[in-house]
Amino acid sequence: MAIALFLLAGFLVGGVVQLVKSGATKFSIGLVGVLAALATAGGVLWSLPGDN
Repeated sequence: MAIALFLLAGFLVGGVVQLVKSGATKFSIGLVGVLAALATAGGVLWSLPGDN
């Protein structure tokens, strides 16, 4: 599952880059950026060892 979250985060970061290049609103850039950060944090937390 962690790999899927990292893959999603990569797509979202690419989306942020494209939004910046196209001159999108700061709200949309921020929203996609926050989603990318959440996906990255989820992937990191999911990959940490611990009780399952």
